[in-house]
Amino acid sequence: MIDLYFWPTPNGHKITIYLEEAKLPYRILPINISKGEQFAPEFLKISPNNRMPAIVDKKPNIGKKSISVFESGAILVYLAGKTGKFIPRDERSRVEVLEWVFWQMGGLGPMAGQNHHFGVYAPEKIEYAINRYVNETGRLYAVLDQRLKGRDFIVNRYSIADIICYPWVFPHKRQQQNLADFPYLNKWFNRIGNRPAVLKAYEKGLKINKTPVVDENSRKLLFGQSANTIRRTK
Repeated sequence: MIDLYFWPTPNGHKITIYLEEAKLPYRILPINISKGEQFAPEFLKISPNNRMPAIVDKKPNIGKKSISVFESGAILVYLAGKTGKFIPRDERSRVEVLEWVFWQMGGLGPMAGQNHHFGVYAPEKIEYAINRYVNETGRLYAVLDQRLKGRDFIVNRYSIADIICYPWVFPHKRQQQNLADFPYLNKWFNRIGNRPAVLKAYEKGLKINKTPVVDENSRKLLFGQSANTIRRTK
């Protein structure tokens, strides 16, 4: 059994998609990040970066002691290693998959996240910041679009590379991106989005939180953190 500490964000959806695709038994433990539940001491023992998702695998392949994993990319690599599913066996293809996993973690996710922040959540609309992140998101979409030319999936077969990237393309309208401008990415997006496991994962997310609330209090919790935030949670 996998315990999944989850809230329906792009990073959270990555893990529910994988668990549904791999048909692993799991239970969702909601972490309402708008209410500050990510700062609970028991959660910080699992995720010291006070971010979800995180998992606790109560039945790891080696030993009887539970294994906890935080950071969505690390979780996907761990689960793929545990099951052998959605990661290639041959080393050359495996390296390609991991390249795109780290590309998402280091590029698409952070840049699109800043796009969301300055375009949607920031109390002050700063034109330079909005343009910077909208344009960089578009550049990254173009990189993925070119990669998908003549391909159904990012690396040969469906893999954690597709699973990790899809949730950050899902909110493309909020990122001010038009998928019609990226024809190969658009076809891939529809192909992934129609997979039964993906549909089920998003349905589960909607059951937990249909209408995200970002009021003044949650804004401070989500966007007002500093070094003192970490010091206070020790």
